[in-house]
Amino acid sequence: MSESSTKLLFICPRWGSEALEAEAFIDKVQEAGYDGVEIAMNAPDAVAEASIAIAKERGLTVITQHWDVFDRDMDTHLSTLEERLRMLMSFEPRFVNSHTGRNLFTLEENLKVFDMAESVAADTGIPLVHETHRGRATHAPWRSAEMISARPKLQLAMDMSHWCNVCESLLADQDDFMEQILPNVGHVHARVGWAHGPQVSDPRAPEWADAVNAHLRWWDKLVEQKRAAGVESFTICPEFGPVPYLPVLPYTAQPIADQWDINRYMMNMLRKRYNA
Repeated sequence: MSESSTKLLFICPRWGSEALEAEAFIDKVQEAGYDGVEIAMNAPDAVAEASIAIAKERGLTVITQHWDVFDRDMDTHLSTLEERLRMLMSFEPRFVNSHTGRNLFTLEENLKVFDMAESVAADTGIPLVHETHRGRATHAPWRSAEMISARPKLQLAMDMSHWCNVCESLLADQDDFMEQILPNVGHVHARVGWAHGPQVSDPRAPEWADAVNAHLRWWDKLVEQKRAAGVESFTICPEFGPVPYLPVLPYTAQPIADQWDINRYMMNMLRKRYNA
């Protein structure tokens, strides 16, 4: 793909590196060549907060992530989510990536959750993207398209790996939904899923080529759209996860691959592919 003025920023997840102290984590991130970090918190966390501070001092992009509100009672869900979002927005990230709503809520209930979340974003001035994730309002392409039809300004963090798992396919017959969704994508989690799981064992292995190519098909379209629109910058987070997302050997429970190496491979592969 040709170069353009759109700068692709590759973001390192803290997920899987929580055992590292803040400075050691940020050192490792920079040595690997990432442009920023994505950090999840559900409560005050001194190491995570220090990681954010050091990342900002060094000029790295910071994204914070919400993931942990599951209450079925709507009042509790709304109040807890607002508390989480305001806490994450207080760090003044580029944006907050939120696991918003629940797949068991009705469309009207989920819209109530999204509207509250967006009102917090408007109040704080910190943008939100809503991650496409199993168990959430955006758990499948058709539901995500439905949400966008109802709220056209919503921005999504697209993680196709969950959709492949939920749909038990590589989405070959869902181009109509995917085309509707792409213009509303504000962030990407570049993990590769398959029909029976949200993460292939190792995207470098030839047996996963079909799954990798299915994801690349849509990531290519997305990058082309951002470049054609003249977007200044766009974030991509290679987000292969640790155990239990990463398969383990029986009896020993040893991971069959190295999460850090896989994510670094994904970053370098996509940098080369997009001349970034």
